[in-house]
Amino acid sequence: MKKSLQGIAVLACAALLATPALAEDTVIHAGHLLDRPGKAPRGASTLLVRDGRISAVKAGFLEPAALGAAGARVVDLRERFVLPGLIDCHVHLESDTGGVAGLVEDLTLSDAAIAYNTLANGRKTLQAGFTTVRNLGDGTGATLALRDAVATGLVDGPRIVDAGRSISTTSGHMDAWLGLREELHESISHDNVCDGVESCRRAVRLQVGRGVDLIKIATTGGVNSRIGTGLGAQAFEDEVRALVDTAHLYGKKVAVHAHGADGIRLALAAGADSIEHGTLLGEEEIRLFLKNKAYYVPTLSTVNGYIERLAANPDAYSPEVKAKIEWRIGVTGKSLQAAYPRGVKIAFGTDAGVSKHGRNADEFELMVKNGMPAAEAIVAATVNAAELLGLGAEIGSLEPGKRADLVAVEGDPLEDVTVLKKMAWVMKDGRQIGL
Repeated sequence: MKKSLQGIAVLACAALLATPALAEDTVIHAGHLLDRPGKAPRGASTLLVRDGRISAVKAGFLEPAALGAAGARVVDLRERFVLPGLIDCHVHLESDTGGVAGLVEDLTLSDAAIAYNTLANGRKTLQAGFTTVRNLGDGTGATLALRDAVATGLVDGPRIVDAGRSISTTSGHMDAWLGLREELHESISHDNVCDGVESCRRAVRLQVGRGVDLIKIATTGGVNSRIGTGLGAQAFEDEVRALVDTAHLYGKKVAVHAHGADGIRLALAAGADSIEHGTLLGEEEIRLFLKNKAYYVPTLSTVNGYIERLAANPDAYSPEVKAKIEWRIGVTGKSLQAAYPRGVKIAFGTDAGVSKHGRNADEFELMVKNGMPAAEAIVAATVNAAELLGLGAEIGSLEPGKRADLVAVEGDPLEDVTVLKKMAWVMKDGRQIGL
């Protein structure tokens, strides 16, 4: 399956070919430069990009010859604010259809069609300035194939850290049989669900064997699950520990879908590396976050997707899902309001797929609305996100030796974070991306 999907991605590049590479040496003049998010920005600056990496960062506008790069291409961003490429720690690139229409799509589209959609969504994400993403679950393996095609330069797309298929217990959030007639079950893969310790260990090992970068599990119900069993814990302690311990045995971090406080506690006590959504955080959950140095990925902009679909069609979701959506809309942001002031580490993530791909930067506005200064929201999408992904030595800041992932915007995002919604210029690995 993986090889065939890679072939599909290669064929798809006819429509979405990478833009031509810049000259080997590129000199960038930046009017304002946030080279190290969390610290004060620089004024007029010059960056030298060589072989896809940052080679030098200097004050003022220097000519190529002054940098030992005579003949280098010069990119004039003197009227722009430049910062590191952004990182979204929670996306689902296969689709952003959602609701009942998403279920129809799941049952009618071929794997080949889904691969094309995945490629297009990756392109939208890159053009939006997100040069790296963590994909937390798909059903076909298309994103694993896209990850490899991007890494080898076959197509343009964000750098992808991929979890393969997400894992839950039977009738948990990741059970694809939920809400479907039993006659359809035998045609739908079910190897990502587990019950009991040995079954859960095996489910992780199956994903490891598929070449994933990390493991995604669910310890609670989900808003979009086609079942009305709530958003509390849906796994036992020994199952969660088996999932986390097995992933860590293979050197894989664990991202955990969890809404209810009971499921968040289960995951953190077992050693989870990040909690996704974390909708109900109390004092005990915050204490565990701080003790274990785990990351919180709020995914606030899911509500944008829900609100927009329901505005267009009040019946976009089944009744049991719609009830959970209304609850989620009402409480979204409260956990961030509680966690950020206490020092919980926050990483940027949108759950794009529930919200629209290419609009990832909408999350910044919601983070600021719920108590994070713009500067800290940008840290969450750069330095913190890179650390969570295990890529802190490669991306997240613009320092000599790191990958040349840069974006430029009009205006100052430290004053108005919404300027990040429109990119003026994007570079990934030293190559300019067509917008």
